[in-house]
Amino acid sequence: MISTNCAQFSGLRRSSPTQSYSQHVNSHLRLVSSRRPRRSSSVVAMASSNKNGTKESITKLVSDLNDAKLEADVDVVVAPPFVYIDQVKNSLTDRIEIAAQNSWVGKGGAFTGEISVEQLKDIGCKWVVLGHSERRHVIGEDDQFIGKKAAYALSEGLGVIACIGEQLQEREAGKTFDVCFQQLKAYADAIPSWDNVVIAYEPVWAIGTGKVATPEQAQEVHAALRDWLKNSVSADVATKTRIIYGGSVNGSNCAELAKQEDIDGFLVGGASLKGPEFATIVNSVTSKKVAA
Repeated sequence: MISTNCAQFSGLRRSSPTQSYSQHVNSHLRLVSSRRPRRSSSVVAMASSNKNGTKESITKLVSDLNDAKLEADVDVVVAPPFVYIDQVKNSLTDRIEIAAQNSWVGKGGAFTGEISVEQLKDIGCKWVVLGHSERRHVIGEDDQFIGKKAAYALSEGLGVIACIGEQLQEREAGKTFDVCFQQLKAYADAIPSWDNVVIAYEPVWAIGTGKVATPEQAQEVHAALRDWLKNSVSADVATKTRIIYGGSVNGSNCAELAKQEDIDGFLVGGASLKGPEFATIVNSVTSKKVAA
């Protein structure tokens, strides 16, 4: 199990006071997957280095990933910092795809410091991570702006890792579902199709804090997100869309998380900076096969 004796707190909705999440200490990055036969047979794994890394450390990480034995039915994606994308692209096995950690809301122009979708495609990116908590709560991007960014990226052929998640005070106030549904709606209102979208649920209080939900508790939120898609978009989208979990995922807890029916993979942070551990997380898809 991933829980400890830390105090528990409820936070899905006030109407469900018995629902609670445990707290635990670990690390913070991202990965993705998808396993149920009714969805894609592949799993998407996505690692993001954020502001971490140097040319030397990334060379070592790429070497570890190139040497790793990865499950054949796992889609693996890495998202290095912008300045290292070209280095990673030119040295990483074609088995693993490249994502960017952000993109601009429209066609390139005089927007100093921003990265356009066109530039990302030119350098070989296939995916982009949008709506991550730092972009929302530090940079100040709102739900609608993030939805527009997703729509433009999709229109230009990039796949989107669409991040959502509640902050600690929102969870403690019983607003987990309300916040996540609102963020999800902003994507739904803007994007033309869900075909190339992977939803990443990352409770903000679990990113880099070492706190992580138990597998059953994470599954509870993922199931609610899938129900929202069914009721608000379509049953087909709910069935096919992969929903991954992020928040202190590591080599020790990934197998139990991966067994949950609606957890289709992970968005991995700190653990993705360690090649062998990241490979363990990617290959945890076998936990789903064993459980099936």
